[in-house]
Amino acid sequence: MKKLAKNVALSVILIIGLETIALPVNALETAVLQGLNKVTARILKFYAPVNQSVSFGTLQVVVRSCSKAPPEEPPESAAFIEITEKRLSDTPKRVFSGWMFSSTPALSAMEHPVYDVWVVDCIKKESSASSKTGRKLPLLFNALERSSL
Repeated sequence: MKKLAKNVALSVILIIGLETIALPVNALETAVLQGLNKVTARILKFYAPVNQSVSFGTLQVVVRSCSKAPPEEPPESAAFIEITEKRLSDTPKRVFSGWMFSSTPALSAMEHPVYDVWVVDCIKKESSASSKTGRKLPLLFNALERSSL
């Protein structure tokens, strides 16, 4: 019985290890996020550098990790995000902490009465987005944009 359990455990480790090797991802420096204000019905695109706080309404968004599948794989961006709501009367409250995926935003969605936030993409600091618009993106990417780049 012990030998069977040991073999099963080794098989599981081997399979998980092979899946990890078979699905490489590229860790990138900045997450492209979109936020919806449900009261005003406005959708805003904003940029959140990894490990830097970015404001969206009363929310403070911190992206801890952002990765993207390689070009030969199906398109997928994933980000580990921590979202805290700052209120005037209360102490800050964590409203979301977890992974969000660009291909399936409803899989791990933030539940908030006023705001929705979801991942669009992961990019480098200097991305091709700045060359498309002809202007340089702010270093901290803290400016909110109404239109897509």
